[in-house]
Amino acid sequence: MAFDVEGRLHRIFPTEQKSASFSAREFVLEVPDGNYPQLIKFQAVQDRCALLDNFSEGDQVRVSFDLRGREWNGKYLTNLNAWRIDAATGESGGGNGGGSKKAAAESFPTDPFPNYNDAPPVSSDDLPF
Repeated sequence: MAFDVEGRLHRIFPTEQKSASFSAREFVLEVPDGNYPQLIKFQAVQDRCALLDNFSEGDQVRVSFDLRGREWNGKYLTNLNAWRIDAATGESGGGNGGGSKKAAAESFPTDPFPNYNDAPPVSSDDLPF
């Protein structure tokens, strides 16, 4: 199954040599989802590990990936295997570079709980929930 998603590179991990013939590199993409952005971990394997060399944390990117799942010792594992990473086109009209980073920053609230220090509303309800 192939999917695409756009977001900001939140974290890029170094390539890990898992065995003599297998290497993998993980990265985390911050994807907008309403008021609360989601941090989604992807992996690139083998020669695709080098795809991340052209990007830095904070860059807006579009990731094409496959959804993979398997069973191992009675546990079910899911991997998001990235096979292409491109600079984001910016659905909000921004292009590459600083403009799309600014647009991405504006799409996320700086404080999801702006009235946190305000007193809670007075209620006659004595239920704790």
